[in-house]
Amino acid sequence: MHCPFCRHPDSRVVDSRTTDDGTSIRRRRQCPDCSRRFTTVETASLMVIKRSGVTEPFSRSKVISGVRKACQGRPVTEDALAKLGQRVEEALRATGSAELTTHDVGLAILGPLQELDLVAYLRFASVYKAFDTLEDFETAIAELRDGRPHPHECEPGGTPAVVPVPASAAD
Repeated sequence: MHCPFCRHPDSRVVDSRTTDDGTSIRRRRQCPDCSRRFTTVETASLMVIKRSGVTEPFSRSKVISGVRKACQGRPVTEDALAKLGQRVEEALRATGSAELTTHDVGLAILGPLQELDLVAYLRFASVYKAFDTLEDFETAIAELRDGRPHPHECEPGGTPAVVPVPASAAD
């Protein structure tokens, strides 16, 4: 790390701390040449490969913006959107992959959005999954009512995740 004051090519780490949200590390450094101190912030990069093949950095604000459109007119607070954005980013980072596709990002959004608001979930899913007919909506609604696992609710290897069955469905 070059010193921003004298451009010396080295520095010594004096202190390291994680940031409040835990997604980056703040380091306090000191230049061995001029003895001045400066701060750096390190984050692990997470890149998204778009359908066009272009790669860009992951943006939590883009996730929130897209979900906000699906939640328009729904009783969803900005705080809930921020929490959803954080959950999506944490899920994507937990995959351990430095590059993800837009498809992966969409799948990561569907689960938390379904928990947040079913109407917003259907709106988002209709665009994300490219619903073409009323039958596509009917199928999605029937799956929600039946509590059947959706493709995004599968465990690694394609095994359906355990989904609780409502008591009325067990009768």
